[in-house]
Amino acid sequence: MIQIDDAGSGSLVGGTAVGILRIETNEYMWDVIPIKYFTSPYFENKRYEDYTLSIIKKYLKYLNVDKNEPIEICQGYIFNKTRDFLAKSNYNVKSTKISDPLQSLIESSFIDYCTQIGIPYDYLRYTKYPFHFHKMLRWVFADKKNRVKLCKTAWNSWKKYSDTQLQIHYDYIVTGNYTCLKCGKKINTPSKIKVIEFTTNKKQFIYLHDNCRFSQ
Repeated sequence: MIQIDDAGSGSLVGGTAVGILRIETNEYMWDVIPIKYFTSPYFENKRYEDYTLSIIKKYLKYLNVDKNEPIEICQGYIFNKTRDFLAKSNYNVKSTKISDPLQSLIESSFIDYCTQIGIPYDYLRYTKYPFHFHKMLRWVFADKKNRVKLCKTAWNSWKKYSDTQLQIHYDYIVTGNYTCLKCGKKINTPSKIKVIEFTTNKKQFIYLHDNCRFSQ
């Protein structure tokens, strides 16, 4: 059986990982839809669907997938054109919610990709929902000038909050486990810190080393 799934389509930061797995042999391949397909005008024109289809076509050929081999594919918007192609090409395809083993594999691959583009691994793993929009927004705002290029800027949610006013003040922490969202290194305690404050659905706080330069 073939499974097809994605990870990262709901993350503000980064492109989107697309993966395919043949369960019986554990043959697994994945690639990333580049971030530009989630910026204007590519996103509005749904060009990510074309890029996704090109990835899946390549892997179907590499795996020599027979038309009779069962294929399970994710129901997400990334695969709209891919699902149509598979059905019209008479593949034995079923649109469904993908579970393990592929779900864990592709999520792990996406996390690896995100650490490669600069998001600290410890920052990703400290909550149940590592790619929560407001959590990713805090990371972006810590170095907005350099990180906006990594964002899905065609999203309405980004357009809503991208110009949010940021306020800077200083504080002193005695205990706690914090990572500087500018340089990605641990903030030792006790120490003076730079705090970036802003409001979206609630008050948000970004902690930086006192000596890490911040500019809006």
